[in-house]
Amino acid sequence: MHTDQRFDFVIIGGGLGGLMCAAILSQNNKKVCVLEKDKKAGGNLQTFSRNGCLFDTGMHYIGSYDKGQPLYQIFRYLGLVDKFKVQRLDDEGYDVISIGDREFKFSTGYESFSKNLKQYFPGEEQAIDTYIDTIKRVSNQVNDLGIFNDEADKAAYFFSYNESAFDFISNLTQNRLLRAVLAGNNGLYCGNSQKTPVNLLANTNNFYLGSAYRMAGGGHQLANALVANIEQHGGVVLTNQNVIRLSFEGKSVAAAETSAGEVYVADNFISAVHPAVSLDWIEPGKLPKVYVDRIRGIENTIGAFVLYLVIEKGKIRHRNGNLYYSVDEDVWDINRAPGKPWPHGYMLYTTRDGETGFAESITVVTMLEFNEVRQWENTVTGRRGEDYRRFKQEKMEALTLLIRKKLPETEGNILHSYAATPLTFRDYTGSVNGSMYGIEKDCNNALKTFISVRTKIPNFFFTGQNINNHGMLGVTIGALITAGNFIDIQSVVREIKNA
Repeated sequence: MHTDQRFDFVIIGGGLGGLMCAAILSQNNKKVCVLEKDKKAGGNLQTFSRNGCLFDTGMHYIGSYDKGQPLYQIFRYLGLVDKFKVQRLDDEGYDVISIGDREFKFSTGYESFSKNLKQYFPGEEQAIDTYIDTIKRVSNQVNDLGIFNDEADKAAYFFSYNESAFDFISNLTQNRLLRAVLAGNNGLYCGNSQKTPVNLLANTNNFYLGSAYRMAGGGHQLANALVANIEQHGGVVLTNQNVIRLSFEGKSVAAAETSAGEVYVADNFISAVHPAVSLDWIEPGKLPKVYVDRIRGIENTIGAFVLYLVIEKGKIRHRNGNLYYSVDEDVWDINRAPGKPWPHGYMLYTTRDGETGFAESITVVTMLEFNEVRQWENTVTGRRGEDYRRFKQEKMEALTLLIRKKLPETEGNILHSYAATPLTFRDYTGSVNGSMYGIEKDCNNALKTFISVRTKIPNFFFTGQNINNHGMLGVTIGALITAGNFIDIQSVVREIKNA
């Protein structure tokens, strides 16, 4: 029992959102306690090791990390910059879009990006210029953190939630190949032709166009650095703490209770867990039924099937960038459209074997509907049975065959294969149905999928990928938005810019 110790904040969920919010608050003299259900904090920053190779589970690369760019400045403000290693990706091709046998490189910086695209697509200069101008206009408020300025013009930023990314690209040009290339990395935001807003496309691409880096040595380094930062400022991060109930005094939350019978008391409570899961902790009647029904009824993004390959050393060259492969020009709704064979495409990257120039492992990410694993939804990791093992094996083989079409050198050089399904991510991260990026933003009804950090419970708040945008910068900005309810956010933003 911890009722003898009262915190300013109990933050439930020790993934990036929870840890980032806790770090910001604790650095601003708030007494913070983070509760994480898993045995280690980090969520999708976690790593695991197989056959001597380290694999990331979710955060594969980061952007906007050059000095003066938003993520770098925020991390510098929090004292994180020197606490983990990064490897800059190839400026001439941090992302390589492969449509069948044709390759198109995305290069760092708008000028270089524009120049390369125009060389690939002569005669499409106007379409490319319009694309770039829109990306800049929409993401400008994020680049300079102007989203926190009450007097800033946020019209372009918020209007972009109501505009379809698919329609935007389709209206730029009649060139199907250019359309496919511009949307070729839409796995970064689970591109849905019917729903995805321009905002997601713009902010995601702007993030990496500024600069692109791999977290060398694994994302767990960042998780560890955040935990150390929180503890340095008097906070605590507790693992194996599965919250099952919030108890109330009147209209306010009084304590968080765990499955082990621990009780944590605080003035305020912040959930970094999916809102629909968070509602399970709250007794009926504490929140309006219409609000609860809306949260529970929101659709989530598709889940992931991830293949982890340990490969023969000295056989496959390391790629200092990411490969986005699609069988053809139909790059939207990958692995969702009925009647299409699975898989239709994937994202792939390698991990370098020391300084050899060769790869020691390959990670491949593609999409998989939860319905494909629903029959095992009442099982837990490691105890799903022989049918599930066979299912995974079939998917692994199908994906490996598609990889071989693009990278024939993988044949005969894969030593060990491992895989994760939406069930894996559900069990480790608490994401509903193993969703890749949580709540699916819908340009047709932006308000329906908008989750405010505030709730009708006066001392219960949200943070994490569901309240702003997903990804490293989206979640970090979301943490600032949540923390801004309790600290002088204008002062913090000034400190960030001057860090």
